[in-house]
Amino acid sequence: MKKGAKYLTSVLLIFIFPLIVMGQGREAGNYDYDKEVFFGINKNSIGGLIGGLYLKLGSRITENTFQFFSLELANVKNPKEARYSTYLGNSFIYGKSNYLYSIRPQYGRELILYSKAPQKGVQVSVLTAIGPSLGIIAPYYIEYAASSSESSRAQYDPDIHQSMNYIMGPGRLFEGLGESDFALGANAKAALTFEFGLFKSNVSGLELGYELEGFTKEIVLMPTTENKQIFQSVYFTLFYGFRK
Repeated sequence: MKKGAKYLTSVLLIFIFPLIVMGQGREAGNYDYDKEVFFGINKNSIGGLIGGLYLKLGSRITENTFQFFSLELANVKNPKEARYSTYLGNSFIYGKSNYLYSIRPQYGRELILYSKAPQKGVQVSVLTAIGPSLGIIAPYYIEYAASSSESSRAQYDPDIHQSMNYIMGPGRLFEGLGESDFALGANAKAALTFEFGLFKSNVSGLELGYELEGFTKEIVLMPTTENKQIFQSVYFTLFYGFRK
């Protein structure tokens, strides 16, 4: 655990240095826009079909530099997770005992590498961001056939639910959420953004990047396989927003 914490600290320092450098520059002047708000949907290498949701609030500090506050809500999966179908047509993840939902407030800086004209072209930027993480560890419930005439719903336990053939499907939506545990951590990311838009006040685009996140303890998502306290992923986020 100490080794993981030292590794996370080293990587965070790598991300912090560009933020400091990018913050040095001329004061903001009279530009076409000084504020921006973006909403996005995320897909990443350790998430589901939709990896998470994204909100970003930015403000200009120099001609080519923005600062921003963002909030990410992400679903984090174990790479070994796989879905199976039951004879009833339901699908479930065999061996999974917990969900991990990560809440990531972030502060970052964005440097515009190439600006576009108000109604044409592509704007290219580079950004880095860091922040704390709150992990919500929610139990993964399954419905299990205790006999030929009755079934029960419970969090998956490899010592009890030993046969996949007796699993009838997953539990109810959000079942067990009130039994969640929590983990504190930190996150950092670096990315390139490509912005498009026919109007200077409305923007759509794509963010491509790498994200690193670590928690103060190991998160047991699947008890029968390797679990981690540090997660890394590549991601893309489709976003839409407004400027003024």
